[in-house]
Amino acid sequence: MNWERHVIITTVLGIIYGLIALVLGVGNAAAEQSDEELAKKLANPIAALISVPFEFNYNEGFGTEDGKQLLLNIQPVVPITLNEDWNVISRTILPVIWQDDIAGRSGEQFGLGDTLQSLFFLPNIPLDTGIGNLTWGLGPAILIPTGTDELLGSEKLGLGPTGVALIQKGPWTYGALTNHIWSVAGKSSRDDISATFIQPFLAYTTPTAWTFIVQTESTYDWKADQWSVPINASISKLTTIGSQKVQFQLAGRYWADSPSEGPDDFGVSVKITFLFPR
Repeated sequence: MNWERHVIITTVLGIIYGLIALVLGVGNAAAEQSDEELAKKLANPIAALISVPFEFNYNEGFGTEDGKQLLLNIQPVVPITLNEDWNVISRTILPVIWQDDIAGRSGEQFGLGDTLQSLFFLPNIPLDTGIGNLTWGLGPAILIPTGTDELLGSEKLGLGPTGVALIQKGPWTYGALTNHIWSVAGKSSRDDISATFIQPFLAYTTPTAWTFIVQTESTYDWKADQWSVPINASISKLTTIGSQKVQFQLAGRYWADSPSEGPDDFGVSVKITFLFPR
């Protein structure tokens, strides 16, 4: 697939997400919630809050040529009400990737990576545990082979379970999100997938809607017997631009462990999240 087609695909997808955000934003003014409340909801990965984050990540140190990668994750979160007792939270991660020499002298690639679609079924009312409100959700995770180059995607369809549990009390949010993906179809010439993802997190939100987060996004590859363990520390601020609620986040990343051909040392990310309170 050539560069022109890559650009067309990513441009069209960007327009689609922009239109969705515009349509959803029509009802934005109707929701009266404080910035602190909204910032706390954003610290909860399965909050009943429509949001469209755009997360830019930079990593380097891939392989023998110290390859570089710039990754944009488009991550819309959409809550769906099933009935008075249950919600479904749809979380999508669509990566747009530019990379150079990540597998030896492999040159540049630009396009889409594989899409991860997760659905969390959760009770509408958190459980009061005495130490805080417990929110939990379980559901399926689907890895969709949307990669536009063999070095950008796995060329495998993957399925597995996903779950999250967290407690919120006062300014604190802490918990973990996890999933496991097995490949179930795809090119036989590509490696099968069996990978566990674990994301413990701790967040503190101030009355002025600043949020400080420490988390890891660890992945264990059961086929290769390898860990990838980035440790992230971030600071974010929720603000209003016109009538639009927006959160800006800056994060630093340290790779505590990674495969020999994976990234190392340090990375950085910038995230912009558009909120559409219901």
